[in-house]
Amino acid sequence: MSAMQPRLSDEEKSLPNEDTKMGGHIPKDTVAQVIDANDGVNRDTGVFAKLWAAARWLDSFGVEVRGIERVPEEARDHGNIRDSMWLWMSANMTISTFSLGTLSASIWYMSLTDAALTIVFFNLLCTIPVAIFSTWGKNTGLRQMVLGRYSYGMIGTYFPILLNCIACLGWSIINTIVGASALRAVSPSDHHQLPTAAGVVIIAVITLVVSLFGYKVVHHFERWASVPVFIIFVIMLGEGGKYMTSAPMASGPVEAANVLSFGGTVAGFALGWTSLAADYTVNFPADSSSTKVFIYTYIGLNVPLIFVEVLGAAMMTTFTAKTTWGDLYTEYGLGGLLYAPLSPMGGFGRFLLVLLALSIVANNIPNMYSFALTFQAFGKYAQAVPRFFLVCVGTVIYIILAIVGASHFEEWLDTLLVILSYWLAIYSVVLCEEHWLFRGGKFSNYDLEAYNTRELMPVGYAALAATCFGVMGAVLGMAQTWYVGVIGKKIGDPEYGGDIGFELAGAFAGIVYPIFRMLERKYVGR
Repeated sequence: MSAMQPRLSDEEKSLPNEDTKMGGHIPKDTVAQVIDANDGVNRDTGVFAKLWAAARWLDSFGVEVRGIERVPEEARDHGNIRDSMWLWMSANMTISTFSLGTLSASIWYMSLTDAALTIVFFNLLCTIPVAIFSTWGKNTGLRQMVLGRYSYGMIGTYFPILLNCIACLGWSIINTIVGASALRAVSPSDHHQLPTAAGVVIIAVITLVVSLFGYKVVHHFERWASVPVFIIFVIMLGEGGKYMTSAPMASGPVEAANVLSFGGTVAGFALGWTSLAADYTVNFPADSSSTKVFIYTYIGLNVPLIFVEVLGAAMMTTFTAKTTWGDLYTEYGLGGLLYAPLSPMGGFGRFLLVLLALSIVANNIPNMYSFALTFQAFGKYAQAVPRFFLVCVGTVIYIILAIVGASHFEEWLDTLLVILSYWLAIYSVVLCEEHWLFRGGKFSNYDLEAYNTRELMPVGYAALAATCFGVMGAVLGMAQTWYVGVIGKKIGDPEYGGDIGFELAGAFAGIVYPIFRMLERKYVGR
């Protein structure tokens, strides 16, 4: 967005800025801080010694060494808090967001009006926890999964950690398949089409390079990545606008079920960032404005989510007036739909499609960067594995799975999104209730230096009990092709139902957590 380039306020200019600190390079003493981290693991012997020798060498090239270790106040040199907006703007201004909008028609046969209203409402609601958790990163200096220890405990948090590892890899797989599909559509001729596997590798390697260097390079990249993509989407809107149609709003139980089910999918996409949010604000000064961080994050999420998802839904309505576009979609899937409005531009249109395909990198980067941090939260031995190594391992895993699963994209996308919305609703409710009901909404009531000390963390019984009840609510309210819950069946057509799994998951967890947490504090004492 050329009109939305980053500009610093007077307050932000007065804060330390990473651009003026060693060119974004991490201070050398960070290596010593990480190696001496309070996790009880000796990094100077065995396999760990070799890995950390490699980490020291990579540090000389600017690769971030710090993992989940807390960032102390004096080391937080990221003064441009507006980067919390640009990061999420770029991460969501991608074709994976566009693909989500297309599901309204391809799966639920919704009109454009119904789809657009669903997109707006569920995004505005479900991005609130992401914006909240973003402020927690700068207030604590702790990564998102580590913050979960203050509710779930050291052991109980393994459950959200495992799910978040799966989510990070799952998103990377789906995103890469989407990007590879678009690259394949660049050359319609079968003799010159880029193989899907090659497209997957290209996207994964670019993602790896940025994720490997870490926090500051991630922010530098994401600060500008949305600009060309936004321009291309505006061109697509201009080319396709005259062919878009919208039927009158439908009504009745079936339409209500479709809205709720598609809304659950939209919620899964928006809530998907809650388990990563704090990772990208830990270097903001602790005394920077929480209100501004919240607002910047909220705007950065909703502008691309609403615009691009509605555009995806709208493009699916062009097939009646432009049957050739429908043919391209049938032949090449999402890549064909993206290429259709750009095809009249010839070679330049294909160049724009390449840029759109590579936009997926901006979405994959946070997933892979946070995958490594999430895995480290499993415990002291996982924390002792250097972040760069985990990024490389995660990349290899999702390359293989993306190549294998390329033919099942749409089914994978819908199922993953909805299931994500279930557990992330539970996770968000538990952390928020712990913060406001039991810690008075004050970070002074957290022992931030004890993040690695099991004896000073909650046992986690209450959080796990709330999670179990939340899962019960999700099962009762879900409506998937492979299972329809008892309550889900009562919405719309009983055969397909309507999905209210994430709503019930959050509600069930929210009701029981305060009860179990009071009992835990009374009988366990922490």
